[in-house]
Amino acid sequence: MKRKIFGIIISIIVLYFMGITYFEGITDKLQTENMNQTNTDKSSVAETNQELEQLEKKIMESADSANNESIKLYAQSAALMDADTGRVLYEKNGYKKMPMASTTKIMTCIVALENSKLDDVVTVSKYASTMPDVQLNIREGEQFKLSDLLYSLMLESHNDVAVAIAEHVGGSVEGFAKMMDKKAKELGCEHTHFVTPNGLDADGHYTTAVELAKIASYAIKNKEFIKITNTSAWEFKELKNGRTFSVSNKDRFLYMYDGAIGVKTGFTGKAGYCFVGAVKKDNKTFVSTVLACGWPPHKSYKWADTTELMDFGSNNFELKQIFKADKVFDPVYVEDGKQDHVNLYYDGDITLLMSDTEKVNIIYKIPSIIKAPVKADTPVGFAKYYVGKEFVKEIPILTKEDVDKIDFSFCIKKLWNTWLMH
Repeated sequence: MKRKIFGIIISIIVLYFMGITYFEGITDKLQTENMNQTNTDKSSVAETNQELEQLEKKIMESADSANNESIKLYAQSAALMDADTGRVLYEKNGYKKMPMASTTKIMTCIVALENSKLDDVVTVSKYASTMPDVQLNIREGEQFKLSDLLYSLMLESHNDVAVAIAEHVGGSVEGFAKMMDKKAKELGCEHTHFVTPNGLDADGHYTTAVELAKIASYAIKNKEFIKITNTSAWEFKELKNGRTFSVSNKDRFLYMYDGAIGVKTGFTGKAGYCFVGAVKKDNKTFVSTVLACGWPPHKSYKWADTTELMDFGSNNFELKQIFKADKVFDPVYVEDGKQDHVNLYYDGDITLLMSDTEKVNIIYKIPSIIKAPVKADTPVGFAKYYVGKEFVKEIPILTKEDVDKIDFSFCIKKLWNTWLMH
């Protein structure tokens, strides 16, 4: 009897080591098969960062630029942007640093709205009262509600008002310019720098057509901002002595184009005629910028260019859902897992304004091995979406279920079942 029990124990020990070896052999085989399967489509799947870089390089080299349309513009620099996503739909010298004249006041207005209260009382300084045309002709010591001055700023582009607002909100013109620069950086503008709140020509005061469109796209999402820029006329009084003022909107594009919602004109001798426009129509919102768009007497060039850009956007771009929801991923091998593999999934929504000529490229980065334990809904990879050469969005790829790590009791049970089968 003792010999029989001893024999059983010896058999279990032998089977234990045989089982471990057998189990390891299976996992090695599965790992190799999985890696081979994953590597079958190198045009879309990457396992390593090096492979990812190679695929991204391939996209950059082979994809056509989305900006291949020929649009005749007077402007030296221009851009058209999808305001909802920030995607550049067209640009002409759109990344070149340019002076922007009174389109500067878009940032002046949004910084004031976000850092002050509309019923703040603004006291006019001597310096503010000396600003050159265009002026409201405010006087030193006069007081106004901030809200009234914002209408003066955006509807008739008064330079003295811009300085009064800047001094009230930022303590000084210099302090306010730092606030403007900070906001620009927050919005991802790396080639924009502000010196003045009114856009008068100054060394070091510049932006790009693309970054100005980005600033405007942000600003028009502010309800108070868009309320101001859509107002036809505004009347108000100075608070101490009751002087009355009336301002009217100089943005002719509001009345020229269906769906127009603003936003700002500009002109200086250095910048030329400038205009930032916005159109909201058919669930599409476009922002356009034209800089250095002619000099006197060609004041109408900016309206012609803006119309051309908005027509191009409206006629060539439609909302499209590009997320590939039916993508099925191969299971990934789990090292030291109670289950050999774990299933993967992803979920998302990528809706973009796209033209019919643009193509979507997707790179999936998926590991060949995941170490146990694995929790469900753990990010283990990602899908990177491109339209042409432009990166659009990264969607995480997640595990579908839990996979526990192998422990001693699991091994004994596995070996026992294997022994019984023999």
